[in-house]
Amino acid sequence: MVPPSAPTTALKADGPAGPGSPGTDRGVPDPHLDLPRIVPRRRVGRWLTAVAALLVFAMVVNSVIRNRAFQWDVVGQYFTTAAVLDGLLLTLWLTAVVMVLGFVLGTPLAVMRLSSNLVLSSLSWGFVWIFRSTPLLVQLLFWFNIGALYPMLGLGIPFGPEFLTVKTVNLLGPTLTAVIGLTLHEAAYAAEVVRGGILSVDAGQTEAAQALGIGRRRTLLRIVVPQAMRSIVPTAGNMLIGTLKGTSIVSVLAVHDLLYSVQLVYNQTYQVIPLLMVATVWYVAVTTVLSTAQFYVERHYARGAARALPPTPLQRLRTRLTALRSG
Repeated sequence: MVPPSAPTTALKADGPAGPGSPGTDRGVPDPHLDLPRIVPRRRVGRWLTAVAALLVFAMVVNSVIRNRAFQWDVVGQYFTTAAVLDGLLLTLWLTAVVMVLGFVLGTPLAVMRLSSNLVLSSLSWGFVWIFRSTPLLVQLLFWFNIGALYPMLGLGIPFGPEFLTVKTVNLLGPTLTAVIGLTLHEAAYAAEVVRGGILSVDAGQTEAAQALGIGRRRTLLRIVVPQAMRSIVPTAGNMLIGTLKGTSIVSVLAVHDLLYSVQLVYNQTYQVIPLLMVATVWYVAVTTVLSTAQFYVERHYARGAARALPPTPLQRLRTRLTALRSG
């Protein structure tokens, strides 16, 4: 039999098939072949929405800057005065103290809530229920008038003699009342934040620790809590920013925080809007710093849980600049 003839389209081994033909050299594909180009989808609606949003933003900025009623020269005049800075320092101090004491009290309450002891879990649930159900302003006014219920506070034996007594009016001033009211309010929310973080940790972690003979206390502190921080930090950061802004409510108790200090000034000068803008700009500045710190704390606790850490704002800016230059 005669063998079949070789195909006529066989490639030459010593060069391309011919000029202008999409041949290959020794069977290797030519990288310069005309391949179809991938064109990204044109999202017209997204660009129109972005343009409209920028237009609205520009109109708002223009109205704020060019509106003479804001009196930006007066804002700059009072922005760093001694009264405003003293109120800002008290606001920052009050925020820090309330957050620390709130989590110091809220963490044991969260552990009590998760306890198998019915008494401890019930008391913790009752505390959280009461202080989350009552408005913060009502709590502050209640503690400010606690002297009407307990004119004297004493330390001694129950149903027996008292060794130390003090008048409530002399003990609880406006600042201490604000600290107590805000701390109890924050502790109720901190307890739920910590409890949610603990419950977010896989139960297999605790079971593995028990299998290795690790005690409950060490399991909680060394295994569960470090993993729960990834869920606790974002909510705790939001609580911190909320507490910073929420401290302005203590102005009803005549506590000299940032808002009350500004109010004292505009009650004398009658420049209400500029002084309120002073407080607003300070709140925005401090909140921006806290939000930035929250981002880096979240990024720290994301190690080991994510394949790659989220890029920092500086890294994102460099990436976009590089993309623009290459484009």
